[in-house]
Amino acid sequence: MDTIAERGLDGLTMAGLGRQVGMSSGHLLYYFRTKDELLLQTLEWSEGRLGAERSALLSRPGTARDRLDGYVDVYVPRGPRDPHWTLWLEVWNRSQNADDDARARQAAIEGAWHRDLVAILAEGVSREEFRAVDPDRFATRMRALLDGFSVHVAVGIPGTGREQVLTHVREFIEQSLLSRP
Repeated sequence: MDTIAERGLDGLTMAGLGRQVGMSSGHLLYYFRTKDELLLQTLEWSEGRLGAERSALLSRPGTARDRLDGYVDVYVPRGPRDPHWTLWLEVWNRSQNADDDARARQAAIEGAWHRDLVAILAEGVSREEFRAVDPDRFATRMRALLDGFSVHVAVGIPGTGREQVLTHVREFIEQSLLSRP
């Protein structure tokens, strides 16, 4: 993951990666077949770690707002060239030419994030912490907002650092979920 984040997939050779991890490029190709498969499996591994973090977040006591804030904290990159987000950028860049299996695997990862956000929103609506919204539709829009801001943070666009983005997202939550019409 760190090597992909540092060099990008185009800057990575299987021979170079093999030297770095003490394996032959042939051995790596045996397990991964292609650099695209290596990328997708690395993303799945990274997402497994974040999925465990999200699960712990969803099961802890507190308000739905607390869990929503935690979800956003896990979602938004730590800063430019965040290794996890660099993986996503590489995967999205290759998605146009991906086969059906790769697209299904990517959709499964995206689906897990979506389901967890829907669960938080549904809980907040049912407890009347949040105003009445359709949790699925709101989650779709909120993830689009988070994705857009997160790409800006990950690529280092000036004026869209992590703290600025978290402020924008907090304001969005206040205006759209907490204020009553």
